[in-house]
Amino acid sequence: MVPKHIALIMDGNGRWAKAKGKPRTFGHKKGSETLKQICKDAYNLGVEYITVYAFSTENWKRSTEEVSFLMNLLRSYLKESIKNATENNMRVRVIGDREDLAEDIKEAIIKMEEATKDFTGLNLTIALNYGGRDEILRGIKKQMNILIKEVTIESSDETADNQLTQLLNKINNINEKDFTLYLDTKGIPDPDLMIRTSGELRTSNFLPWQLAYTEFYFTNCHWPDFNRSELEKAIEYYNQRDRRFGGAK
Repeated sequence: MVPKHIALIMDGNGRWAKAKGKPRTFGHKKGSETLKQICKDAYNLGVEYITVYAFSTENWKRSTEEVSFLMNLLRSYLKESIKNATENNMRVRVIGDREDLAEDIKEAIIKMEEATKDFTGLNLTIALNYGGRDEILRGIKKQMNILIKEVTIESSDETADNQLTQLLNKINNINEKDFTLYLDTKGIPDPDLMIRTSGELRTSNFLPWQLAYTEFYFTNCHWPDFNRSELEKAIEYYNQRDRRFGGAK
């Protein structure tokens, strides 16, 4: 059985390049090419959703040169994405906090999402300036602001105490299903399988809410070397897992 949704932490670009005596930027460029091919391979294998960790909120701490290169690489990817998505019938979405991104990148993201929204092939989600804890905090703020507005509109003639009581009742009735509507991944199913390359054994603040029941697969293969064969190994591992939930025996 092929997992419906695979999350990818594309790690090891810099180490791959260093091993070849090349700058880290060379590894990032090759990693971008690898992503394009893996999307095609995954879809051909039957995967419906891919979510990739492209740039985390912590990645701003890298050198100015590397961050600048990554942003320019993103610009190139976004320019090519509409053509690539059209050729492959692929819908592309971006999650994460766009506030700190350059205006031209924000505009390119909107253009790409609008142009690909009706495509019915692979669903590619790019986590950009993304941090899982940040996503949850932003989700809480969104939901609280909406609840406050609802109470203000519904009970504008009530006393402040009554409005507060109604707000607290709404807060107490929040459930998981409601809250997921305020996450960046609204409308996207949770991943079945998470793959991290390059030997690291952690999730690094990637989709902490969504990965609660996901199977994890770690490989020593650096991302630029990740190919269809490596993807099939991960899927084979997934199929060996006995996926039981809720304490079922």
